[in-house]
Amino acid sequence: MLDGLLRKLVDVRPNEVRALLWSFGYFFAVLCAYYILRPLRDEMGIIGGTRQLHWLFTATFVAILCAIPLYGWVVARYSREKFIPIVYRFFIVNILIFWLLLTFEIETVYVARAFFVWISVFVIFVVSVFWQLMADLFRADQGKRLFAFIAAGGSIGVLLGPAITLGLVKPIGPVNLLIVAAIILELAVFCMRRATKETVGNRTPYERSSEHPSTPLGGSSLSGFLAVLKSPYLAGIALWVFLLSLAGTFLYFQQQNIVTAASQDSATRVEIFAKIELVVGLLTIIIQLAGTGRLISRFGVGVGAAILPLVAIFGFAVMAVAPVLLTVVIFQACQRTANFAISNPAREMFFTVADRESKFKAKSVIDMVVFRGGDAANGWLFKAMQGLGMELSGIAMATVPIVGLWFVLSLGLGRAHQRRATALEIEEKEKSI
Repeated sequence: MLDGLLRKLVDVRPNEVRALLWSFGYFFAVLCAYYILRPLRDEMGIIGGTRQLHWLFTATFVAILCAIPLYGWVVARYSREKFIPIVYRFFIVNILIFWLLLTFEIETVYVARAFFVWISVFVIFVVSVFWQLMADLFRADQGKRLFAFIAAGGSIGVLLGPAITLGLVKPIGPVNLLIVAAIILELAVFCMRRATKETVGNRTPYERSSEHPSTPLGGSSLSGFLAVLKSPYLAGIALWVFLLSLAGTFLYFQQQNIVTAASQDSATRVEIFAKIELVVGLLTIIIQLAGTGRLISRFGVGVGAAILPLVAIFGFAVMAVAPVLLTVVIFQACQRTANFAISNPAREMFFTVADRESKFKAKSVIDMVVFRGGDAANGWLFKAMQGLGMELSGIAMATVPIVGLWFVLSLGLGRAHQRRATALEIEEKEKSI
């Protein structure tokens, strides 16, 4: 019965089912934990001061710069089965520390700012590590068929996380949501181990080369930076992520300014943020289960990646005309839905045709340094544009041509991905002869 239902939703082979479902559960737990915390993060950004957001984004980038070499060192010396649990449990300990500080109200404003920076680092690490593993477990052709369904697991987490926040924020208080998130994050570690075990136990559909995933990658802790600089393909993905950051940062700053002006009540603001995430979760699940995988399989990875820039073009154009709460809520919901439902799975497929070291090291640099560096740079850019006297509508209009270039880049990367995937298929056939 389960197999029959799955085949109606996703083009999955019988020997892929267990790995698929554990991967689904893994991503569910990761994003459920984060989205329990996300409305709290937005509230901490307001407590820390909306005028300080550009500084917080800069602090996040500095934290990432410090963390990446350490992460590269761990990846070089431990197998993926060891370093991934290390990453998640490190963040679980951090969550418990923040719970203590906030429970006893120790320097609340400074802790709020630190929490904002920390969670921005946290989400980029845990999500990036997840997709690094997925790109290593599945081939390019499997990614086209399965990644959208796996991403739907995260989308259910996106839906359930805010629902948990809405249900518990008043009975137990915002701070105690940290404990709930920590428990769910430990569940993610369990699912990760099972997904890896199912894959290793069934080598035939997943084995792609003579590489040994149970051994450390080796190499330098900074080799990910060099890989991005040397490869035009990886550099193109890095530019795509930078433009993603620009669109997301500008929209986020617009949101914070508009929501702050709309309400002065902390609980009300948290509810607004949580409701946005609920809408995103519902729309994303419907789209992913309705055929994201089939859309990408038919039209290609580039078209899937281009959906988000297309939404951004229309969204910022509307924001230029009507920068009000209703507009920003609808735009945020559509933008995040397009990202999670279609463009993010497509972007992760770009890495399925990269070598193994690029999947874990270069991808970390792109997802973390480029993305959060973009956040910092674009945060200062937004602040500078406001300093020059530009209104929110003027900033939105100036963003439209930039996201237009993002759209063109998406299609170009899609063509490059297809060329690489074809070359890998030919190489595999030659090896099998």
